[in-house]
Amino acid sequence: MKKIAIIIPARYGSSRLPAKPLLLVNNKPIIQYVYEAAKQSKLASEVIVATDDERIKEAVEKFNGKCEMTKKDHQCGSDRIAEVASRNDFDYILNLQGDEPQITPDVIDLAIEALINDSKTDISTLVREIKDKEQINNPNCVKCVFDNEYNALYFSRCPIPYERNENQSPYYAHIGIYGYKKESLIKMTQLEQSNLEKQESLEQLRALQNGMKIKVAITDLNPTGIDTIEDYEKFKKLMEN
Repeated sequence: MKKIAIIIPARYGSSRLPAKPLLLVNNKPIIQYVYEAAKQSKLASEVIVATDDERIKEAVEKFNGKCEMTKKDHQCGSDRIAEVASRNDFDYILNLQGDEPQITPDVIDLAIEALINDSKTDISTLVREIKDKEQINNPNCVKCVFDNEYNALYFSRCPIPYERNENQSPYYAHIGIYGYKKESLIKMTQLEQSNLEKQESLEQLRALQNGMKIKVAITDLNPTGIDTIEDYEKFKKLMEN
């Protein structure tokens, strides 16, 4: 029986919204909403918050969640979850961002299924179709193209594919949730940053450029991450209503 873990990287010092995992909505911290959705997964056997901050650890343990401390010098969430994965006997790991309180258990399991159903897949992730021109042209909305077997070909902040001929192909926005084989996660985090990754500031391009296979699954969910105070206020208003 393969062991599947959901690891939620959470840090206190976000540049745009400090302490966001601990911001309260209906007397519950943001991190708790994410943790509770993860616990409802039908496929994962364990859920762990990975953090370098005692305040987050204390908050997680207060709602009886599991938390592991990591080093403070990690450059990204993947490095943080790789540290936790390396000292546990997991076969598959899902990297679930701690600022995605609108994520749902079925979408979490969709990402896991995309990983475990193809033995050649190193990484899985999710996309959603977009039609809004503003989003398509927004560099903060990462686009993805993939082949007929749903293997990612490229991710970009530019509109891809380029629309030389209109309405020939849909556009897909990337949703930042990743499933990994354990060995693939360790491998990717040990690789040097690639030139494409540096150019676009997209970590998944490091994996693609080094020949790793990323499987894509399509969902209708459009979760709103908590990156700014405006995002927080919007989610707070949604939950209070």
